Amino acid sequence: MSLTIVVASHNRKKSGEMIAILTELLDSPNISLLADFEGAPEPEETGQTFQENAAIKARACAQFTGLLSIADDAGLVVDALGGAPGLYSKRFGGEETSFGEKMALILEEMKEVAEPDRAARFQCAVAIAWPDGRLESVETTCEGLIAQAPRGTYGFGYDPIFFLPELGCTMAELPPEFKNRISHRAKALKLASEILQSQV
Repeated sequence: MSLTIVVASHNRKKSGEMIAILTELLDSPNISLLADFEGAPEPEETGQTFQENAAIKARACAQFTGLLSIADDAGLVVDALGGAPGLYSKRFGGEETSFGEKMALILEEMKEVAEPDRAARFQCAVAIAWPDGRLESVETTCEGLIAQAPRGTYGFGYDPIFFLPELGCTMAELPPEFKNRISHRAKALKLASEILQSQV
């Protein structure tokens, strides 16, 4: 039986990645994007954790559409910066600041930090909300280091400065089909897909 799911996002790059991953994991899912629903809400992310923000988005989407909804909230957590940008990854350096500028700010703050101390992780929470009010969530991480300079043209966000030592490249140097198997978002959506399949 094919699942009908709405991805609760207005970010087409991120939601495109989510749709690609879910399409691989689930049996012929029927996936829509919240941004394509007229008058779709864009709730304020007032949570104190990634899981809380994902839940806010998933619940708002399920209530608006009356359909099974899935949302994620993710960010870059840098140890040497006390966990920043973390929950505020999208707003780091200002709402209107480009990711190129955000990355430059991080690299500037870390210019004196030696490689062993450049540990970082992408963290991702995924929430699944049903129209009847049920909610389940999962959370995963992808460990790495902050690179000395941006590299790569794939992906989006902070991918060009997130270095994966075991692969010897940044996340932005990975083709999408490979990234979509090993990223924090891929891991979280895999767990979420297992929950969804158990409900069918």
